[in-house]
Amino acid sequence: MGDYPAKQARSPVELTDQIFMGAIQEETLQDEIYCQIMKQLTENSNRYSVSSGWQLLWLCTGLFPPSKSLLNHAQKFIESRQKEPLAQDCLKRITNVIRRGPRKKPPHYVEVEAVQQMSTKIFHKVSFPNNTDEVFEVGTNTKVRDLCQNIASKLQLNSWEGFSLFVKIADKILGQNEAEYFFDSLRYLNDFIRKSKPGKDGMSKAADYQLIFMRKLWFSVIPGRDRTADSIFHYHQELPKYLKGYHKCSPEEAGTLAGLIYKIKHDNDRSQLVLIPKFLKDLIPENMLKLMSPEEWRKVIIAAYAKHAAKSVDTAKVDFLKIIYRWPTFGSAFFEVKQTSDTSFPEIVVIVINKHGVSLSHPKTKEILVTHPFTKISSWNSGNTYFHMTMGNLVRGNRLLCETSLGYKMDDLITSYVGLLFDAVRKQRNSELLA
Repeated sequence: MGDYPAKQARSPVELTDQIFMGAIQEETLQDEIYCQIMKQLTENSNRYSVSSGWQLLWLCTGLFPPSKSLLNHAQKFIESRQKEPLAQDCLKRITNVIRRGPRKKPPHYVEVEAVQQMSTKIFHKVSFPNNTDEVFEVGTNTKVRDLCQNIASKLQLNSWEGFSLFVKIADKILGQNEAEYFFDSLRYLNDFIRKSKPGKDGMSKAADYQLIFMRKLWFSVIPGRDRTADSIFHYHQELPKYLKGYHKCSPEEAGTLAGLIYKIKHDNDRSQLVLIPKFLKDLIPENMLKLMSPEEWRKVIIAAYAKHAAKSVDTAKVDFLKIIYRWPTFGSAFFEVKQTSDTSFPEIVVIVINKHGVSLSHPKTKEILVTHPFTKISSWNSGNTYFHMTMGNLVRGNRLLCETSLGYKMDDLITSYVGLLFDAVRKQRNSELLA
């Protein structure tokens, strides 16, 4: 805490990890940490050491509480030092951690940096699918669920159900567990980065990630019901999948949708109409580009755009969604995999996960080959190179065996959908019991 010089410079996070990691893993050590910090703060004339000690106490009170036998002494110790800038906040943090439960990970570097600057308010940028972002306050005891609720409230969404926080790192987008503390969730990520890309100072490359809030589950999405969600999330999440060619779509529908996409991209700017052949891939699904010549597509799109020119951009987004909402693949996640379990299907298939269950789609015709409702899926598991799923009972059931590097995503998505289904059934049973 500044009393003795370190043998070699270490990052603040390395030091806080050394102090708190053992106590987080072993509850019997937690009171010892409190006692050591309070001892260092007693009759200490070294102001730098005292300041560092209060910073450690602030971090400690957000991680775990003192035991019942030490609680009264710790609170009185802090109350007797109300002139200290962090004292009042430490008392509040003890109350919060008793009420909400202890953390599972040592402090995140953002928390450590904040308290070093004597800032007890921490803000984090959250990005959205429409390429906008907002800054939100997050506390030591903020759970991922709390942040989701705050985001939905600030954006004035009808509900945050079905939305989730994701962390984008390199080529992976990892869903966050809404029941976890926000900074614990980020520490899992930081520890992963630290192992793969250690920095020169020993700290993780924390700037290499992006926090994204978007819809994960599409159970009760009806275009037009929540126009804010349609405008910020639903349109921008569905558009890339549509242009990738995952849906079964007629040329007439593609022309209408292209007119809406042009309206959304360029609003009333007609100067780009002549250039449509140059950015046709931004308007038409990639598997349909060769159905007509670029010039033929341009004429179709101009005619479609003329019908929508008077609409607002937000209305055009809703109209786009209303068309694809009619398709069974609306609100789906698509995964191209190599399947080795059914010789009657192509070797390469597209796994489609949505509110209906898990389907297999033909990669060329886009026809749904088979659909397995979540109620019929008995087990699933994944690894770095595979995804396996069993339908029916474990003895006589059918198995789906796939080679894919995205098994972790499929695993997480099915788990989330099944969890939501179980919650809905439980709520219904409880309401019937109360009736």
